[in-house]
This record gives sequence, C-alpha cells and structure tokens, in this order.
Amino acid sequence: MNKIALITGATSGIGRACARRFASEGHDLIITGRRKERLDKLSSELKEKYNINILPLNFDVRMREKVSEAIASLPDKWKEIDILINNAGLAAGLNPVQKGVIDDWEQMIDTNIKGLLYMTRAIAPLMIQQGHGHIINIGSIAGKEVYPNGNVYCATKHAVDALTKGIRIDLVHHGIRVSQIAPGAVETEFSEVRFKGDTEKAGQVYKGYEPLHAEDIAEVTYYVTTLPAHVTINDLVIMPTAQASATVMHKE
Repeated sequence: MNKIALITGATSGIGRACARRFASEGHDLIITGRRKERLDKLSSELKEKYNINILPLNFDVRMREKVSEAIASLPDKWKEIDILINNAGLAAGLNPVQKGVIDDWEQMIDTNIKGLLYMTRAIAPLMIQQGHGHIINIGSIAGKEVYPNGNVYCATKHAVDALTKGIRIDLVHHGIRVSQIAPGAVETEFSEVRFKGDTEKAGQVYKGYEPLHAEDIAEVTYYVTTLPAHVTINDLVIMPTAQASATVMHKE
C-alpha cells in the first residue's frame, strides 16, 4: 500500500481539503466524520479521481467507545498509519462566560480536546509498534491568544497547544513526529457552525479582506509531512496577510 493518512473531520473545511491534497499525492486515506452521506460522497470522489484506497469510518470523535471500536476493527493493512491529522473541531457560540451556554462548552471540550485525545490514544501505540509516524494537530490562533467572548473555545485550543507539546515529549523516544498547525481566519463552515447556522452573521466574519482558504491549510499540512525524517515542524502559525492577530485585521 501507499502511505496511509488518517484524517478526522474529513467531511468539510480543512479536513476535506486535506483529504483531497493527500489523495492527490497518492496517499491511501482513512477518513472519518459524523455525516455519512458526505463521507461516502468524498470517498467515491477521491477513489475515482486518484485511484487510491480509501476507508471511510462514520463516527463521532466525542464517543470514546466508538473511536476505540473503529480503530480496533481496522484490517491489519490499514493499521500501518503513517500520518494522523487531528482536524475534527469546532467553535460553538460567542458569549461572555457569564452568559455561556453550557451545552456549547461541553460540545467544544468533548470535540476539541477529548476527541483529539481519544484518537491519539488509539493511534499512537500503532505508530510506536511500527517505529515511525507523524501526528498533526490542527490548532488555532485561539490557542495562542484569547479574544473577547472566546473564553471556552480559546481554552480548548490552548489545550491543543499544550497537548501537542506534551505528546511530542512522550513520543520523541519512538521516532514519531508531532506538529501543530495553528491558523488564523479560514473561510470554511467554522463561523456558520459557531453562529448556529446564521449564514448572514457568519459571512460578516470574512468580509472586507481575503481570509485563508481550507486549501491553504491543507497545503501547509501536507508540506510538513514531506520534510526529511530528521526534521520536524513543531509549531506553525499561519495567518491571512490582512490579519496581524486574533482581533487585528485590515479590512477594506
């Protein structure tokens, strides 16, 4: 088989763009997501276009038992995972903490932190057994800064930042590379999800400047996997040219 990349949250945005980018380079893919119809559609698209092997796994990374079952049930040839891209994540709501929606908090914590941990716990032993691998966590500028009303989302992405460092320390003796890609504003379904389907409000986030596109993040994610085995990009922050920080942007 070709190199195998496992991508979580592959049904939209950065995850889908990563699936397309890695497929274009001949990687076989394990793609995961909650939306089976989208997952199957992407799988068919990439198989037909790139003639690669694809294994779609329909589960929610928040469900620990489902994660464990899915990875444990992989056929032996699919367990030789070279690259794990922990992409699944979201922001829900934009409220000051005193008006926070606790269900939103739970969803972000369960997806952005616990989902990443469940996947890493399931895959890291396989990489240790084979003696190589690369784990890439998709973080955020929100993991480097805190902005108004972003309290819990920022906290979850700060956790991703810390976990990436901790995982790297734990796995360095096994020859496994661990990287974080931390984007600024990327025009995907991110804001639509954050604003609970309010497309007008979501669209305002990206007006007046050119944000990053999912394909930009996919390109950078692929790049860090192409470096020689002795080279690791530990942490990469990528922003639109018009964005200087989480809250400072130049808009026309």
